[in-house]
Amino acid sequence: MSEVPHIVVLLSAGRHPVSGRHCPVPVELQAIGLGHMLCGTGAADAITGLHAGPGTPALADALGHGLARLVHLETGGEDDPLPSLIAALREEAPALILAGRAGQGGEDTGTLPYALARALSLPIVADAVALKSGPLPGTLQVEQALPRGARRRLVVRLPAVITVHPAAPAPRPFAFAARTRGEVEQRPGVPSPRNAPAQAIEERPYRPRPRLIAKSAAGASAAERLKAATEAASGGGRLLVDPAPEEAAREILAHLRGLGVLRR
Repeated sequence: MSEVPHIVVLLSAGRHPVSGRHCPVPVELQAIGLGHMLCGTGAADAITGLHAGPGTPALADALGHGLARLVHLETGGEDDPLPSLIAALREEAPALILAGRAGQGGEDTGTLPYALARALSLPIVADAVALKSGPLPGTLQVEQALPRGARRRLVVRLPAVITVHPAAPAPRPFAFAARTRGEVEQRPGVPSPRNAPAQAIEERPYRPRPRLIAKSAAGASAAERLKAATEAASGGGRLLVDPAPEEAAREILAHLRGLGVLRR
């Protein structure tokens, strides 16, 4: 891949996990940093931010982390952003689409990049921590994060969708001058009200599940059925009220030996 690719970074409306205030999503800022590492110094114009949804005050802060241009597709708060993103990406036809592993908001599920790749018929690679030009023109080498700190290198043919893992390099520091120089282009999005769920969801407070009572053998006497029910409800052990420390320690050790945790 000798030429500088046209990269689009998907941006979502994030919220701070503690204060709840609008703020950029850290992993999306890391995606901007990966785009800069791939394009090289002086190619910031090749990276475009793309957001679909209502405007937020913190959305333009992404400009201060290395974006020269941000396209905001304005839709209502109840609209699905996917149709607007599909239409814009078909028009832009970028070589690479970068997205966060998951957003940082109340309804983010992390499935939007997969739905987008399916709608655009593009391959998708998840959890990238490094990007590099591939061995052949039009290819990209992706270093993918795996569980327990393992890494795997893949080569994918462009165009493609790549989601970024939080283990990727830290984002570029915020620069107020870059924030003011960046351009925000407002466009109308595609109105697409979300479908109501087929079945209404009922929210209830958590209640511990009742403990199952052991069944006694068929034909057992009333005393045997009462014993089985009592043993299942109590869970075994012996009740001590305000015991001496030595007695409590001996009882704990005996219980652990009974469970097989201690052998001596």
